[in-house]
Amino acid sequence: DKAPLSKSLLLVLSAISILLTLLFPHYQKFFAYNLQAIKEDFQIWRLVCGRTICLDLKDTFCSSLLIYNFRIFERRYGSRKFSSFLLGVWMLSALFDLLLVEITQYIFGITINSLPSGFLGPVFALFVPFYSSIPRVQVTQVLGHFSITNKSLVYILGLQLLTSGSYIWILALSGLISGICYNSTMLKVHRILCVPKWVAKIFSWTLEPVFSSAEPTNEVRVGMGATVDIQRQQRMELLDRQIMMSQVAQMRRQRQQQGGMINWNRLFPPLRHRHNANYQDHRPSEQGIPPPTEVSEEQVARLMEMGFSRGDALEALRASNNDLNVATNFLLQH
Repeated sequence: DKAPLSKSLLLVLSAISILLTLLFPHYQKFFAYNLQAIKEDFQIWRLVCGRTICLDLKDTFCSSLLIYNFRIFERRYGSRKFSSFLLGVWMLSALFDLLLVEITQYIFGITINSLPSGFLGPVFALFVPFYSSIPRVQVTQVLGHFSITNKSLVYILGLQLLTSGSYIWILALSGLISGICYNSTMLKVHRILCVPKWVAKIFSWTLEPVFSSAEPTNEVRVGMGATVDIQRQQRMELLDRQIMMSQVAQMRRQRQQQGGMINWNRLFPPLRHRHNANYQDHRPSEQGIPPPTEVSEEQVARLMEMGFSRGDALEALRASNNDLNVATNFLLQH
C-alpha cells in the first residue's frame, strides 16, 4: 500500500531477470555490466542495461527482498521524492563505479573488466537512510548478550548480497557513497538530480493505477517492523502483552482490595500518574501535574508512519521526554 514504485521495481526487474535466466539466456550478454566495452568501444548503453537487471538469481532474490523492506521510504517520502533518490544515487553510483575501478587498478594493480549486473547501487544506497532514520527497536536477545532488532534481518540480507560476488564490494561502496552524497545537505545533490513534476504526473496517471494496492483493513495496526516475519512476531508479542496486562489488571484489583497498590510511578511518571488518577475516579491537583513537554512534530510524524495514532505518539513522546527510541519501545509494549 502507498508504494507503487517499490512494487513495480520488485515485480518488473525480478520478472525480467528470471526470464533472461530461464528462457532467454542468449540475450544475457546485452545486460552484462562490461566495463571494457564501455571504455574501449564506447557502449554507453551498457551503463543502463548492465546496471538495471540482475543476471544472478541469488542477487535478484536478495535485492528484491531489500526493495520490499525499503518500501517504507516511499511511504514516508512519497513516490516522487523516492524516485528522485533512486535516480540520483543510480547516476552517482555509475560515476563512483568507474572511479573505484580505476583506483583499484592504480593501487593494487588489479584489472577489472566487468562488475555484477543489476540494480545494486541504489539498493546499497538505501542503507544510508535506513541506518540514519529508522528507529532501532530490540526484538529479542541471543545468548543474553547479542541483541536482535527490527533492523537485523535487513543487515543480514545486505551482507548476503555483499558476499555473493567477487567485485560486488565496489558496487556496495559506490552505492553507500552515493547515498551519503545525496543525503548531504551541504552538497545539495537532491536539488539537481530529481524527477521533474511533469514526469512524476505522467507516471502517476499511467503506471501508478497499475501497481497501486488497496489499503489493508483486516489487520490490526501495530508498529511496523522491517520485515514480514518481524511484523508477525510483533503481533504475537502484542497478544502476549494483552494477556499479561489482563493478568496485571487482575492482580492490581486484588491488591487494591487488600489495601495495597502497585507502584507504577517508576515507569513514565506523568503517564502512569494520569492513568492511576483516572482509575481512582478523581482528578489530581494542579500542583501534582508536571508542565507539558514540547513534542517534536517530526518525531510524531515518524511514529505515525510506523502505524501509531497521533494521540498515542504525542502521549508516548511526552512521557519519554522526546526520546524516539524509548517512545517506540513504550508504544510497542503497551
